[in-house]
Amino acid sequence: MRGIVVKLHMYGAFAAAVFVLVLGVTGSIMAFEDELDHLTNPRLFRVTPAGTPKRLTDLGADALAANPGKHIGGYGMGVRPDLSYYVALGGTAVYVNQYTGEILGERSGPTWLSQIHQLHLRLLAGPTGKTIVSWAGVLTLLLSISGLYLWWPVKRIRINWGAGGRRRWFDVHNTVGILAFAFLFIASLTGVAIGFESVTSPMFYRFTNSRPYPFAVPVTPQPSARLLTPDDAVTTARAAMPGAAPIAVTAPSPTSAYRVAMRFPEDLTPGGRTRVYVDPYTGAVLQAESSRTTAAGTRIINANRAIHTGDIFGASSKILMSLTSLAAIAQVITGVTMWWKRK
Repeated sequence: MRGIVVKLHMYGAFAAAVFVLVLGVTGSIMAFEDELDHLTNPRLFRVTPAGTPKRLTDLGADALAANPGKHIGGYGMGVRPDLSYYVALGGTAVYVNQYTGEILGERSGPTWLSQIHQLHLRLLAGPTGKTIVSWAGVLTLLLSISGLYLWWPVKRIRINWGAGGRRRWFDVHNTVGILAFAFLFIASLTGVAIGFESVTSPMFYRFTNSRPYPFAVPVTPQPSARLLTPDDAVTTARAAMPGAAPIAVTAPSPTSAYRVAMRFPEDLTPGGRTRVYVDPYTGAVLQAESSRTTAAGTRIINANRAIHTGDIFGASSKILMSLTSLAAIAQVITGVTMWWKRK
């Protein structure tokens, strides 16, 4: 049995090696995706807090003045006072100083970080790439389990740096693998749940006997009514969700509502998990979904994603998931080296 597992472990590792390397490298970067974006683009993001931010309507007017003929699709608000706002104009994000109205710069098209994100999710190959990544996650999960099985009889957690050749690499492979086992297993399991979300998400809802909130809420057009401003929509959303901070507003169409994305203090995901839909004609709250009280299936899905990305506990869990990604890389390198140095 052990001989069979050894061969399955080796062949499975070779089949998944390239993909695990890609996922490890990209995953270690993605854990700090927003932080790296802010660090590498300080002119777009860094502002000095100075009093009360200007109204979104005014910031939108400033952005349109610099980009005549375009249409506002929404607004983004910095999650900290020292981070800028942006106005979405079609495929262009116009970054503005919310305290002064100064245009800080524009950005359109994919960034290097968004390309890394898509490489991690889909290998830059659309649905086919996503399928490959998902099955690579299954293989990684099986490799973790078979690795634990192979380690168990010896239970060695020590590296003999004086040993030569294959033995030293074997010790490193063993030690890194067992120390990172729980984290690699969790990262793989949560990644598989995300990769096969068309199966796992309905399963979570069935298991909890719950149903997801509608993502889009239609409205009845009222051509003669005065449209609410985005600032009015944010004020309404704040009243509907006390304690949650607005981080983005999607502008309405004639048949859709304002969508205000919000975050409670404990929600550390970049996009927020709380949403309030506001009727742009009447100002009525059409739907309010709180991350604290949303459907049980949705809470499981949100928690799974937050664990996988490291957002669950903030900086500490991000560091942990980044190190877990690096451990996956180390396992590939040591495993291939062991095979190369075999007798």
